[in-house]
Amino acid sequence: MNHIPRAEHPNPQFERREWTNLNGKWEFEIDYGNSGIEREFYKRDCLDSKIVVPFCPESRLSGVEHKDFMPAVWYLRTFQLSKKQLDGRVILHFGAVDYETIIYINQQEAGRHCGGYTSFSLDITAFVTEGNNTITVCAKDDMRVHSQPRGKQSFQYASVGCLYTRTTGIWQTVWLEYIPENHIKNVCFYPDVDNCKVTIKAALQGSGNFEVFTSYKGKETGKASAISKGGTIRLEIPLTEKHLWECGNGRLYDVTLHFGKDEVKSYFGLRSIRFDGMKFLLNDTPVFQRLVLDQGFYPDGIYTAPTEEALVRDIELSMETGFNGARLHEKVFEPRFLYHCDRLGYMVWGEYANWGFDHTNISGLDIFLKEWRETVTRDFNHPAIVCWCPFNETWDLNGHQQNNSILSAVYHETKALDSSRPCIDTSGHFHVITDIFDIHDYDQNPETFSARYRKLEQEGICEYFDTRMNGRMNYCGEPICLGEYGGIQWDESGTTNGWGYGNAPKTKEEFLLRLQGLTDALLDNGNIFGFCYTQLYDVEQEVNGLYTYERKPKFESDDLYKIFSRKAKIEAV
Repeated sequence: MNHIPRAEHPNPQFERREWTNLNGKWEFEIDYGNSGIEREFYKRDCLDSKIVVPFCPESRLSGVEHKDFMPAVWYLRTFQLSKKQLDGRVILHFGAVDYETIIYINQQEAGRHCGGYTSFSLDITAFVTEGNNTITVCAKDDMRVHSQPRGKQSFQYASVGCLYTRTTGIWQTVWLEYIPENHIKNVCFYPDVDNCKVTIKAALQGSGNFEVFTSYKGKETGKASAISKGGTIRLEIPLTEKHLWECGNGRLYDVTLHFGKDEVKSYFGLRSIRFDGMKFLLNDTPVFQRLVLDQGFYPDGIYTAPTEEALVRDIELSMETGFNGARLHEKVFEPRFLYHCDRLGYMVWGEYANWGFDHTNISGLDIFLKEWRETVTRDFNHPAIVCWCPFNETWDLNGHQQNNSILSAVYHETKALDSSRPCIDTSGHFHVITDIFDIHDYDQNPETFSARYRKLEQEGICEYFDTRMNGRMNYCGEPICLGEYGGIQWDESGTTNGWGYGNAPKTKEEFLLRLQGLTDALLDNGNIFGFCYTQLYDVEQEVNGLYTYERKPKFESDDLYKIFSRKAKIEAV
């Protein structure tokens, strides 16, 4: 039997028993001229090489490791269906494919999706038969146009600065699911800490009795049911036990949903988040957000973790270093990673890979909003996500400033989709309308850094590190977070080829002294509720990580833990 990479179920928040993982060896071909559709590649029985899915062709783990631009790539594999599996609906799922995807089943076009970061699915029942079937996938990817968000993927041939190796095509799990005609389409959880209950909103297909059972560590904590004729239904379940989701302890409730023959396993976390003045409150207790920048890159898998254990290890490394969460930076992370954040009690910001998108032209708003809606909708139920951040650093593009209407529209759409979480319109700059005033400051001098934020605390005046921000945004008294700071260079290889912020310290002692000075300035400020240190690990040529790209420690974790974890002034009750 062939080994299946990333064999675990890709979405623990919506898991059925009957599914088939399609990861592994597929036929593969690079379409250099983007002419495969005209040449009818979808009618081929084979392609010219092989690839290991779900790893992108740029990665070592894919077996291809092609680093140049690929305007289009093609995939092909066969799969079998039994008569029993055809009794209901056959759903084909893709975790993520970058960027524009066309799917053919048995040489017939079955559907399309545009967007490189979110999950999508197709009902392929009408295209399949009992026995052998084929899937053909065409993925088009153009990093050099400004209508396609690309995150930190390099638009140049090589990686440079804070832009890294590209990801083309399939980069998350592909799987089949077999569901009855009457089934659960999706579900949203609305936990209520104060009243110890949870409200469930579900979208249902068909008629039947909808039942929900909640439990904690195997003990039933509540249930509810109602007759439905399809559409949307709401149920409220009082919980017999209260177990709060907290930093360092997720305490997740298990959920089983039944609708006729359909059964779905899920979970939720019981927690509340809000602001009281400048304080961020988790379950009404002040908590300082000690975040670290996590870019979700891996030496052998690029955008895709080689194993589930690698996902968990990144969270563990962060927590061992004194952080209680992360900015999931310029990338929509996979649901399996978010599950482990939920389970371990690890706060994260839900972000999007906006770099590469033209934020100066309102005509591109529909491109951005479509996938951002999919992001917020898909990840709504994760208790670990404590705020949304659709944009990061909207610098001028070809001499043109950002279109403020775009940021405003995305902010309002986000709040309409999810009013329970704060939204940062853009991390760093340039703010238009935001719940959190997020600042990026890479000043490497602890004295000038500290003086700037003392003025914020003493006089309520926010001075910007970068003069380009002056006149472009105004501080209006919102809660403040240093969404990026630090970025101190330390290259374990001993070379000077790496990239980072400012001048590198000469010794590890000097590094730690600088780090402590910068961090103390934020922890000791009563007007700052959180920070995000850049960054957890090196990525390719960028060497400002606390760990190497291979996740090897550069410093003693105890030394770092003492700096990052001590109590902040704003945490005083």
